[in-house]
Amino acid sequence: MAGHIVVVGLGFGDEGKGAVVDALCHERPVVSVVRFNGGAQAAHNVVVGDRHHTFSQFGSGTLSGVPTHLSRHVLVEPIALAHESEELAALDVADPLRLLSIDADALLTTPIHVAANRAREDARGRARHGSCGKGIGETVWYSLLAGARPGDVVESQRVLGVPGPPPVVGDCARPSVLRGKLDALARFYEPLIGAGTSVDELVALYRDFAGAVRVTTGDEVGRLADRGSLVFEGAQGVLLDQWRGFHPHTTWSTVTPDNALDLLGGREATVIGVTRTYQTRHGAGPFPTEDRSVLARYPERHNGAGEYQGAWRAGHLDAVLLRYAVAACGGVDALAVTHLDVDGLSVATSYDAPLPESGLTEFLAERTPELVDMPDPVAWLQEQLGVPVVVTGAGPDRADYAVRAPVHQ
Repeated sequence: MAGHIVVVGLGFGDEGKGAVVDALCHERPVVSVVRFNGGAQAAHNVVVGDRHHTFSQFGSGTLSGVPTHLSRHVLVEPIALAHESEELAALDVADPLRLLSIDADALLTTPIHVAANRAREDARGRARHGSCGKGIGETVWYSLLAGARPGDVVESQRVLGVPGPPPVVGDCARPSVLRGKLDALARFYEPLIGAGTSVDELVALYRDFAGAVRVTTGDEVGRLADRGSLVFEGAQGVLLDQWRGFHPHTTWSTVTPDNALDLLGGREATVIGVTRTYQTRHGAGPFPTEDRSVLARYPERHNGAGEYQGAWRAGHLDAVLLRYAVAACGGVDALAVTHLDVDGLSVATSYDAPLPESGLTEFLAERTPELVDMPDPVAWLQEQLGVPVVVTGAGPDRADYAVRAPVHQ
């Protein structure tokens, strides 16, 4: 293995990416953890002795003192980021914001986006998509509407109005520009959520935010990469990818390694796919191997039902979807396998019908998996996927993780 490292989840999220990133950062010098997708909906758990933190926007190498860079592909929510900084300071991370840099072109997620996201999901009733309620989809959707060609008016625009340019992190240091964008954002969403958060308050808050973090322009990832090793930390899982996931139960984000590889600009990288020894997902969506007995056998310390995200679900490892995720990534170079402290595992090696080229959501909802015993997950996964397992996790704590093979030469 050589080059920089890209960590990507091969499931529906919650595979253990945070603990894998933490283990890699603890094992060897890392210049920075680079976040390359998602936003404040990430929830990556890292446990080090009596310290536990659920990383949302900060990189999961923070407890090892590794800085974080939020790339232009990340959606930045300053209020949540400030709260996370306070939580990290309470864990004896000195001045967490000094460890943070943010691309000026990263989109801002505001309380307006969050309120609109929750209003839409509430209106869906029992047909909810499974949103985290963090405003991610609204942030992306608004930016896409703002960039639409003249004449490309969709029904939502007829109801809500005409969007303005989306606010970005770089605007936080330009109050007049930011105010204009937030005014347009508030007007656009007023028919849906009414008069919400004060724009004046947001402008003042975001101006303070801009003074507290380092905002970068140009090829910051390239500059960091030329200084030493980077670890790219993905959010969510490939089975939720906006292009390769199973609609409508997807995220508005490219979860595959594409963004990370684009940021690296051709520099050498090792892609590590992360999988549990069993399957999980939050909320609505197809789950062929779901089994309530698995949920009962493996209680989850750091996951539970969410108001918008929905119920925590578990089932047997699904090799069909695992291969699908690996193919969606264009292949992976190595694996990280977590939750090796469980036993009596089964794995679905096939379904009662082959995967079709389209209509996957409906197809998966009706499948019966063919289950076999999996006595040795590491050996089985290496044989089935043809790549080495380089990181293992057999518990929640950093001490339970091992980097099994050199990731750099």
